[in-house]
Amino acid sequence: MKFRWSHRFFSTFISFTKGIILKPRNLRITAILVLLYLLALTAPVLSSTTYPELRECHNPALQKMLNKAMRAIGPPPENTAHKRQMGAVVADITDLKNPQVAWYKPDVMYYAASLPKIAIVVGVFAQIDQGLITLDSTIENQLIGMIRNSSNRYATDLLRLVGMKQLARILQDERYGKLYDPEYGGGLWVGKEYGKSSVRIGDPLHNISHGATAMQAARFYYGAITGSIIDLKHGPLLAKIFGKPAIKHKFVKGLEGRKNVEIYRKSGTWRDYHADSGVVVHDDFTYIVVYIEHHPEAGSKAVKGIRIVDDVMQAYAHQKK
Repeated sequence: MKFRWSHRFFSTFISFTKGIILKPRNLRITAILVLLYLLALTAPVLSSTTYPELRECHNPALQKMLNKAMRAIGPPPENTAHKRQMGAVVADITDLKNPQVAWYKPDVMYYAASLPKIAIVVGVFAQIDQGLITLDSTIENQLIGMIRNSSNRYATDLLRLVGMKQLARILQDERYGKLYDPEYGGGLWVGKEYGKSSVRIGDPLHNISHGATAMQAARFYYGAITGSIIDLKHGPLLAKIFGKPAIKHKFVKGLEGRKNVEIYRKSGTWRDYHADSGVVVHDDFTYIVVYIEHHPEAGSKAVKGIRIVDDVMQAYAHQKK
């Protein structure tokens, strides 16, 4: 995942000060510019580039390929005794300004176990930029442990730090992508600590404590990469948080042995509820993939499924050339 550090303010500062002769008056001007530059560095730096909405980037050709892949992963819902409760999104983001997206029930919200811990990441960085949380080594280690190792203790600590009600407001805020949106079936939601707790706030539509839709999870990753949801200056840390996953199952297990591929991900598992999500990076193409399903065999399906999806995305990338 190529998170990008924004140099916009630095470049602007250089262009304004270049060639100024350091006379007393110009020194004052330069001092003011330096002050403005330093203030800018401490302000939120959301991307100034306009990126499209993933929901509006549906690609029929990729959709046909995804439909075929789903048939290969498992029989269609009408042929199973257990009705398929599943959501999936794949998005080719090799060209960030021109994503190509396909899906299956993208706006149906499911219980997603630990996958919604990505929502806590949004809350933490939002409050860091608001000056409510200080980013130090403790917070950084908790973020890494919560995502890489899926630590429930760190997730609970960070949720308490942000505040459950405050997180709900952030997730419904346009500034942070409106990752929970009633008009699109809900989305990312964390309404209970990850551990024993009597406090529970179910989401407004479905009363789910830890929920996600496939599309909102995909929008999180896209917004993190483009800077439209999380400040671009946090890019290097985000790559560190989501890289090198410690739990080697589902997508990670499925991609083992494939050459020149990296995955930045967050999964979730509780009983028969399975989810995985992330960004898969090859040398010449990159894609987002999200899978959520309530089924006893969903964990093993994720292993088989990511291999098939990876082949599909590789074929699609080469088809575009």
